[in-house]
Amino acid sequence: MDARTHEDAAATGKSVTAWDLPTRLFHWAIAVLVLTAWVSYRYSESFSDYLLKVHRWNGLAILTLLVWRLLWGLAGTSTSRFSNFIASPGAALSYGRDLLTGRSRRFLGHNPLGAWMVIALLATLFAQASLGLFTVEHNDLTAGPLYRLVSEAATKQASHWHHIVFEWVLLPLVALHILANLLYGLIKKEPLILAMITGKKPAEPYEDEREARQERGSLARAAAFLVVAAVFVLGGIRLVAGRLI
Repeated sequence: MDARTHEDAAATGKSVTAWDLPTRLFHWAIAVLVLTAWVSYRYSESFSDYLLKVHRWNGLAILTLLVWRLLWGLAGTSTSRFSNFIASPGAALSYGRDLLTGRSRRFLGHNPLGAWMVIALLATLFAQASLGLFTVEHNDLTAGPLYRLVSEAATKQASHWHHIVFEWVLLPLVALHILANLLYGLIKKEPLILAMITGKKPAEPYEDEREARQERGSLARAAAFLVVAAVFVLGGIRLVAGRLI
């Protein structure tokens, strides 16, 4: 689709559903939790939270939401399903080449490059939160609930990589994700950030699908998945470790 077609479609004022409510809530909840993870660690002493309770509960919340997203990626609405948006490496490279040469290709859900960014972010968040379960902090006053299950050497390695992954992998990925969304809005005039707020995009002949398909009872299914995720994460850790934090 050329720029003129896109402008004509936007001018009609018609919109279609791109993202369901559960996916949007997950997206912004994860964004808040990542920010809170940094604040609750960096300024824990200022809040007199010497045992990092807020930070540790925050990590458990992230893990719970990640398990929920896995379930929703398997049985959620169309644009949220992994099978509908994860492209092959070749397709991602082809999209990147088209992007560099100025060819406009539009997707209702994630484009092929954006899909791999999403997977990278989810995988990094899962690794970061999982490592936190085995860490012991520098003050030796607090530790993840599973640290007793591994050796002291393994705990030190987990603690080391918990910080490395956050600072050198997760933060750059988050920055790149935000920058890409801003550039898409400013240069390609695609309202990616707004769509993740409203759930809507301008009606256009997108390559993947014209409108997200939402089945009856999807909100109830999303709520049930959240309960399952909480039981799996919180119940599983409590069963194995005898405590949560």
